[in-house]
Amino acid sequence: MRIRADILRHYQVIHTWTGIIAGLVLFIGFYAGSLTMFKPQIQQWATPPTQVLAAIEPTKLDLLVKQAMAEYQSAQQGFVINLTDNASPMYWYEQGGGRGIRLDDALRHASLSSEDTLISTTSSSNELGSLIDQLHRTAGIVGKVGHEDLGVLILGIAAVLYFLALVSGLIFLLPTLVKSLFALRSNKGSNRFWLDSHNLLGIFSYPFHLIIAWTVVVFAFHDLFYGGLSLIYGDKPLFEPRQSSEVVYQVEDLSPISSYLTKATEMAKDYQVTKLAFSDLNSNRPSLAIEVVSDNQMMRGGYSDFIYMNPYNFEVQFSTINDSEDGAYGPIVTSFFGLHFGNYAGLTGRWLYFVMGLMGAMLFYSGNLLWLEKRRIKSPTQTKSSRFMAALTVGVCLGSMLGVAITLLSTKWLYLLSSNINSHYLWSYYVIFFAAIAYSFLRGAAISAIHNLYALALACLLIPISSLLTHYISVSDWHQQSMPVSAIDWVAILFGVGFYVMARKTRQRALHGERHSIWAIAPVKHQREQAQELNDQTEIKV
Repeated sequence: MRIRADILRHYQVIHTWTGIIAGLVLFIGFYAGSLTMFKPQIQQWATPPTQVLAAIEPTKLDLLVKQAMAEYQSAQQGFVINLTDNASPMYWYEQGGGRGIRLDDALRHASLSSEDTLISTTSSSNELGSLIDQLHRTAGIVGKVGHEDLGVLILGIAAVLYFLALVSGLIFLLPTLVKSLFALRSNKGSNRFWLDSHNLLGIFSYPFHLIIAWTVVVFAFHDLFYGGLSLIYGDKPLFEPRQSSEVVYQVEDLSPISSYLTKATEMAKDYQVTKLAFSDLNSNRPSLAIEVVSDNQMMRGGYSDFIYMNPYNFEVQFSTINDSEDGAYGPIVTSFFGLHFGNYAGLTGRWLYFVMGLMGAMLFYSGNLLWLEKRRIKSPTQTKSSRFMAALTVGVCLGSMLGVAITLLSTKWLYLLSSNINSHYLWSYYVIFFAAIAYSFLRGAAISAIHNLYALALACLLIPISSLLTHYISVSDWHQQSMPVSAIDWVAILFGVGFYVMARKTRQRALHGERHSIWAIAPVKHQREQAQELNDQTEIKV
């Protein structure tokens, strides 16, 4: 396929600059997004076992609810019934609650003893998984614009540039796509190998990247889209407002838990009920959110679908399951959510999205490296802007990963210092993140990349060691855990080995690779040789 050279250059410029501008925040969004594929597992891993009470038979749930509400006034306002093993069978908020992330929420857990008497305990909520998800949504950028997170809007703009980079990159590759698709030419230098790897990752994950780009734009600017629909629908509301009743309901009139399970099963035949969340029970606007999951359906939520109903008269207020009743709009919205969250193929789908998310982060990192090396080829000496961008790339990308790794490493030890550790998570991440950026500018891209990679390897390898130690230290809550090393610890080991290999390769290239590269640590004799070469060139010209 032949395309005019000037057109190819034009699309190459678009691809380069859109990728450079958006690459750093998208790197954070992609790698943190890959971790959120297992957000419930991370949350469970980070929560001490003693903060989760034992599950009970479903037939005893009504007895549990009755005893809890009789003893605790706060339970009468609202509570959650959990039907899985990763949380207590019943819990409610003594402080906080509702939507959003709060660092000081206080929970009370409840269950039944072997004699069917009420047992309860209090704890702070662990928000590690939610904070990683927030990092994925905002790239760690704090602040608000109206009621929207500033980071969400910035990632939305980055996603638009990202889409332009995808289209222009494909057009730029079209003439040589078939010939060079599987060519990983390591014998032609590291730059060629990086370019081939970058192109291969981009082409094979192209549909995935298109899905993520479009869905991020929709999530970031949905208010603008809804506002645009007002041109079509006029003053007609897009969503029916929730109606308030003149009747003030009483918690004593709640139906048995089994009746809600039966109703949910009737509405969602291919789903499994995992959670019932009751709220505003002593008011004229009570609500019950029923969480259901399925490995064979596209779900509106990140990990589930929802049925909202009045818990007293069973009137369904909203459901994300039968979205075909909403016309074309419902299935389209569900597809946007399901394709972005990767929740339509069970555990296999989540692992695929996990891997593709990491590959996407690698795509942005390698794109920056290629751009910096291309600028060096055009100019024999390193410019200040190149050194600045190299240090920023290493500091932001590796620093963000190191911040998350240190936070994961510290989580079980932090419980020895404080019962509410969510604020410590924020300090752990941001201190490490900004320290890594400062170190990159202080020591340069090459040295800081090596040291950050070694630090990442060490932090990841210490995570399973930390799990083992807290399992056997009697003062720790984790000594009651039956399996001291979980799947998360094994994955941390794999990451640690991978970062160690990358650190060795980066060090080898820095010391023995092309000495004029921005990723090289030039020995003193090489610096002298470079100065002599420049003098010789000057004398020849004269």
